[in-house]
Amino acid sequence: MPLQHLLPRAVTTSAVAGLLLASTLAGDANAHGSTTDPPSRVYGCFDRWGSNFQDPAMEEQDPMCWQAWQADDKAMWNWNAVNREGVGGEYEAVIPDGQLCSGGLTHEGRYAIFDEPGPWQAATKPRQFTLTVTDRVPHGADYIRVYITKQGYDPITQPLGWDDLELITTTGSYPPGDGIYQTEVDAGDRTGRHVVFAIWLAAHKDESYYMCSDVIFE
Repeated sequence: MPLQHLLPRAVTTSAVAGLLLASTLAGDANAHGSTTDPPSRVYGCFDRWGSNFQDPAMEEQDPMCWQAWQADDKAMWNWNAVNREGVGGEYEAVIPDGQLCSGGLTHEGRYAIFDEPGPWQAATKPRQFTLTVTDRVPHGADYIRVYITKQGYDPITQPLGWDDLELITTTGSYPPGDGIYQTEVDAGDRTGRHVVFAIWLAAHKDESYYMCSDVIFE
């Protein structure tokens, strides 16, 4: 039986969301984080709708997130766990084209919906911007690789493949600190809608995270 059916009617939707989130994350001790600025697709859906995930307005206001919540709501409660272990830096060999945003259908395909092209909500950014990864369980980072789609790629209609991307920067390492890892990104002369794809390699073991963020460059 769904958790909300076991709670008194006075319990708000926000409280249900908080309880679901706490119970899910408590069993996922290895979960870390995601790109929060510009927000990854999965974090953006959680951030916008996590406290109001039953709102029918989502279907019209945020249709891609609505599809994502219907597909697997556990993806949003685990927005910080699009990860794989043991890749050894061989990202292009391990993660197939069309599956980059889900980390190669990691966690039995929980994040598959985030590979779907479509009108994901996009953050408007200048062509020089700061990318932020937020690490909930700070272990630091060996590096963050940042890619941006090439001019002419259409994220509304095209699945994301490696040939659609240009590697923009690979950072150095980050200490655990407060779990906020930032890097400056230069998108060059790109304009319009793009995908920023980031790979974050955690410092404590070979555990890599995959993050697709939709942006509109001014």
